Amino acid sequence: MARKTHFAGVAAIAATMTVTFASAEISGANAQQGIESEIENSQSLAVTEETVPVFVAEEVVQPLPAETETEEQADAAAPSASSLKELVAATATQSELSREMHCLAGAVYFESRGEPLAGQLAVAQVIINRTDSDVFPSSYCSVVHQRSQFSFVKNGRMPRVREGSGAWKRAKAIARIAHEGLWESEARDSLYFHANYVRPKWSRQKTARATIKTHIFYR
Repeated sequence: MARKTHFAGVAAIAATMTVTFASAEISGANAQQGIESEIENSQSLAVTEETVPVFVAEEVVQPLPAETETEEQADAAAPSASSLKELVAATATQSELSREMHCLAGAVYFESRGEPLAGQLAVAQVIINRTDSDVFPSSYCSVVHQRSQFSFVKNGRMPRVREGSGAWKRAKAIARIAHEGLWESEARDSLYFHANYVRPKWSRQKTARATIKTHIFYR
């Protein structure tokens, strides 16, 4: 009786251990399957995030590049004429001048207002050429007010302009034409000029470019 009871207890214990091990294997398999399922889900989610496009409900407007002014438009904005006289008459002079343009127009007015238009343009061209050179200052006002260069400048100051005069209107037009390169000047690349009734020593070392009425222009 005791022996049977012993064997029965051993059998019960063995059965219990078998069930326990079986449960462990089943649990392990389920756990493995759970991990594999999570990995597959995460991989699927990653692929989904990378490949699925996002649609925007609102309208997307692609900005267009800014339009640039064409050469034809620039030419249309500039006055055109068959002669310098016509160009001066067609050039707008109502707007207020900047300080630099006032200096350029002032030099034309005081230095050459009694000269023909070609002579006035040549004076403006000399000033512009000087600003482009390495020998003279780089702005119109600095060139005009440079010491001992222009006789009309007194104590570093320009005299008062008669702004209501026709001579001033023409000087402003000439300054704009020269500044914008609207008409080719006979002075070309000249950097110096003087009246023809004087002969400064420096002129002997320069190359004459043009003579316009009472002024001789040199490079």
